[in-house]
Amino acid sequence: MYNCANDILAYHDDEVTLPQAERTNMRGRRDANRERLKKGLKDKDKPAPREFASQGSYAMKTMTQHPAKDYDIDDGVYFEKAVLVGERGAEMTALQARQMARDALDDGSFKTPPEVRKNCVRVYYLAGYCVDVPVYRRVATKDIFGSESYHHELASSDWKRSDARDVSKWFEDENTKQSPDTVNGRQLRRVVREIKKYARSRESWSGQILSGFGITKLVTECFQGDMWREDRALYATMKAIRDRLNWNLVVAHPVTPDQTITRGTDDPRARFLRGRLTEAIDTLAPLFEHDCTRTKALKCWDKVYATTFFSNRDETKFEKKSALLKVASVAPPAGAFSFPNAPRTDDKPRGFG
Repeated sequence: MYNCANDILAYHDDEVTLPQAERTNMRGRRDANRERLKKGLKDKDKPAPREFASQGSYAMKTMTQHPAKDYDIDDGVYFEKAVLVGERGAEMTALQARQMARDALDDGSFKTPPEVRKNCVRVYYLAGYCVDVPVYRRVATKDIFGSESYHHELASSDWKRSDARDVSKWFEDENTKQSPDTVNGRQLRRVVREIKKYARSRESWSGQILSGFGITKLVTECFQGDMWREDRALYATMKAIRDRLNWNLVVAHPVTPDQTITRGTDDPRARFLRGRLTEAIDTLAPLFEHDCTRTKALKCWDKVYATTFFSNRDETKFEKKSALLKVASVAPPAGAFSFPNAPRTDDKPRGFG
């Protein structure tokens, strides 16, 4: 495979991973949302949260750049089960807990009010991004010996045993265990970002392709690390995922038993991802030809990611252009050539006849 490892790393660093300044801005928005929620709960005489925890791609550091800054931040809020009590002293339902969080967040400053959704409260911002706030309760249980233990439940259609922090821990463990390197976030995390970037490279694919979480799970299943070649690791992982989806379109949840990320055995989004990966693999076929050139290889990567980033790095084009300019700059003016050994001829104008 023609070596474009440095080009893929450059693309990752410049066009894929979130710049630190963007992460800092997102952290500021997240923290402001937490303060708004705490203040709203206090003003409405509702129970205070015991903690907050960032979740999803923000916590796993697998978010990718988006031209419209279409970023969703997942930031869970946690309460003790004992304090989630309704007005009549009954235990709060999952819906009531989400409604409580929504009411606390709605301070009148939003053009679009916060919305209760199935698994969270969604807060919309004018800039185009949103913050999803899942609501959890911590449940204490005792065994027959009186020893106390805790688990967490998500306010979904009902209270459901779940904690997204388990997903973050799972991913960090996989990234550490499988990556052949320790720099720049480690290779598995980078390949997750690179394939997620490909999945969002065409606006028309939005809503049709497998979620970023599903892609993350597939990368951990099929990762083909390569210490020396980022491009080979990316290509081989793409191919391994495509082959895996040819065999089975079901993607299991990494930490919740008997739960899947996909729907059914013929999930249309998983099928769509499989088709797009096949297209990318076919597009990169010329890189395996013995006479492949750097120019051709970079054009192939351009086509995969719908960009001109790679061809803009093609120094061979600039070398050729520079050479032509150099030749033009040293060429003598017209008529300056002379041949001293050739016989001179009369250069006076001659008439007719």
